[in-house]
Amino acid sequence: MEQRKDGPKRTRNATQTRARMLAAARELFVRQGYGATTLKEIAERAGVAVQTIYFTFGNKRVLLKELVDVAIAGDAEPVATMDRPWFRDALAAPLAESQLRLHVRGTREILERVASIVEMLRAAAAADPALAGQWDDGDPRFTVHLEAARALVAKPGARAGVTAEQAADLLFGLLSPELYQVFVRDRGWSPDRWEKWAGDTLVAQLCHRDGEN
Repeated sequence: MEQRKDGPKRTRNATQTRARMLAAARELFVRQGYGATTLKEIAERAGVAVQTIYFTFGNKRVLLKELVDVAIAGDAEPVATMDRPWFRDALAAPLAESQLRLHVRGTREILERVASIVEMLRAAAAADPALAGQWDDGDPRFTVHLEAARALVAKPGARAGVTAEQAADLLFGLLSPELYQVFVRDRGWSPDRWEKWAGDTLVAQLCHRDGEN
């Protein structure tokens, strides 16, 4: 009896269709605004029926959440940021400074993907307060930085007297998409230059160097 081989193909097609819908939504949300964009427009841009969007995402809020989640992760795999290899590798670094450098590098890669949608997301949340309920764990950025900070302050080379909460505040502020945009978009810095500056600044604040009192 001949085996059906269309299962993997069907899965691959569904994945590609989902990616097209997310790409269309991102383009239209950024260009027109979340509130002004209809699911019908997204469907037309993606080349699918509007029912396909409803079947896949349910509603526009869920579509936006997945768009943001994919932008943060870099792919559609259901793996949380704190379970991603770059984050685990940073946590495993033996010294505070080496962890910081790896953390800044991984965060930069995220910011390169999400910086362009931050303003759209802020405007969307202002227009639709119910969007905040899509993220049940508070601000996911701070949660990630706090986990990194807890590991950081316990490592050799960490500045004495700095608590995990204080370190997390510095990571949250200096590695924010808003500040990234100020330097890279508004002031024309390259991402490499921003990464070096952010790393140097955080090391100066959070790490103890030989010869310091």
